[in-house]
Amino acid sequence: MDKTGFHDNTFEKADFTEKPLAAGEYDSCTFIDCNFTKANLAGIVFSECVFIGCNMSAAKMIKTSLKDIRFVNCKLLGLVLDNCNKFLFSVYFEHCMLDLASFYNLKLTKTTFKNCSIREADFSEADLSSAVFDTCDLQLAVFRNCNLEKADFRTASNFSIDPEFNKIKKAKFSASGALNLLDKYDLVIS
Repeated sequence: MDKTGFHDNTFEKADFTEKPLAAGEYDSCTFIDCNFTKANLAGIVFSECVFIGCNMSAAKMIKTSLKDIRFVNCKLLGLVLDNCNKFLFSVYFEHCMLDLASFYNLKLTKTTFKNCSIREADFSEADLSSAVFDTCDLQLAVFRNCNLEKADFRTASNFSIDPEFNKIKKAKFSASGALNLLDKYDLVIS
């Protein structure tokens, strides 16, 4: 399959479920209100791209490259990011719906999640050191064998983190949020 290169292009209101996105490299491109639901994005390279108001729910991202990518106001339900190309993987999420997403074993150091719903997401084995969860809902999100050192959960809500199965040295929590570290003990604190 021939790979095409796109630089500094804007794609607006395109439906990539009807006509698939061309395989290739997308550098500094902007995608606005595009539909990628269940689209096959395997092997595509995205560098320094911005996705605004896009629906990428359940998109297939096998060996997809995400290098310095910004997702703003996007719906990313059930997105499996752990199959992406891990080389130079770097993402930023703002006002996104990431429920049921999988970040298994990804290096997400210094990643920002701002005003996102990340319910029932899987962060198992992920490196989230210095990551920021700014005003995020993490209800039933799984944190198991994660590196959460210096991660910021001060404004996050509904998370449950077991310190025995995660590295949490110097992680930041609000006073009330720190109680979420005791969930497994089923304590009544008043």
